[in-house]
Amino acid sequence: MEKTYIPKAAEISQDWVLVDASGQNLGRLATQIASILLGKHKPNFTPGMDSGDYVVVINTELVQVTGKKLQ
Repeated sequence: MEKTYIPKAAEISQDWVLVDASGQNLGRLATQIASILLGKHKPNFTPGMDSGDYVVVINTELVQVTGKKLQ
């Protein structure tokens, strides 16, 4: 039986990620940002630990929406 690896506080690094929202769909962009905030893109991801990165989103006025979401 394998044990769950829990990273130490010194092993967790939180970086800044710049996301350009121009031309992207709103829902797909939201799921991508949520994954970065949770830290699921890192190899030392552990549920329940704050190992995610900080996110800055630019060009939010150019995001694409479908249907009647603008109304």
